[in-house]
Amino acid sequence: MDKTLVDILGSRYPIILGPMRFITFGKMSALVSLHGGFGQIAASGLTPERLREEIRYARTLTDRPFGVNFPIYRPRTDELIQVAIEQGIKTITTSAGNPKRFVKKIKDAGLKVLHKVSTVDMAKKAEDAGVDGIIATGIEAGGHVGRDGITTFCIIPQMVRSVKIPVVAAGGIADANTFRAVLALGADGAEIATRFLAAEECPVPDYFKKMILEAKSDSTVLIGKGALPMRVLNNMAAQRILTMDKEKGDKDKINKEADEMYVTGGKDGQTSILPCGQVAGMINKILTVKEVISNIAKGMEKGK
Repeated sequence: MDKTLVDILGSRYPIILGPMRFITFGKMSALVSLHGGFGQIAASGLTPERLREEIRYARTLTDRPFGVNFPIYRPRTDELIQVAIEQGIKTITTSAGNPKRFVKKIKDAGLKVLHKVSTVDMAKKAEDAGVDGIIATGIEAGGHVGRDGITTFCIIPQMVRSVKIPVVAAGGIADANTFRAVLALGADGAEIATRFLAAEECPVPDYFKKMILEAKSDSTVLIGKGALPMRVLNNMAAQRILTMDKEKGDKDKINKEADEMYVTGGKDGQTSILPCGQVAGMINKILTVKEVISNIAKGMEKGK
């Protein structure tokens, strides 16, 4: 392995903010980087102009490196990646598609890229395409997940054995113990989203944070299984999508309905689609971004 994860990221800790559409904008990304992690702006749903604004705003808050995530299947991905290049972003992540389409453009511009996958075969293809690292996402993660149902605990050691580039664990990580666990499995770091949803500075409605604090081990469900699987908090909005799934409704219509209710699309905790991982059942306190990172980073110190 030529470079470690922190070499690629330029961060103090191998802790990456999981990108969340319409949630992880410039401020959240900058705060995570400021306190030692690697922040990410979620480009999904943004125009090139808005992405440029968020990158510039983040730079007013920190001089530490941060990145941008690009779901490959989304429209205008090529334009959005060009904005990141022009704005001097050094490391990006890609997901939901074959990174081969954009690797040459990214590498020719001198950027590093990590690609999100959910199976060993996907990881090998991404490595062959030339990515610098893999983000391995287990089925317990919040938001969009793979269709194969493989858990973080099982997929990490298999990927570590199968590729020569750094492997980042995603799904089920929220504190020092779970962070230390994935490091013990061979991961080089972790991508974390749900724990940051319950951060003081996270720009989501208070009812969303309250529901995370009240969540149990079975408080999330997978919706859109026939389209783009997404793990969310179980509420009336999620049940509506599940009903459409069971009735084998049109995939485009299911995705459109979920989009319209996504986070702030609804009026409250029952009418909104709220992406969230199973690890929510472990979270019982609102912390600052700084506290979240410092608490998780302790997993690197214990058990040496």
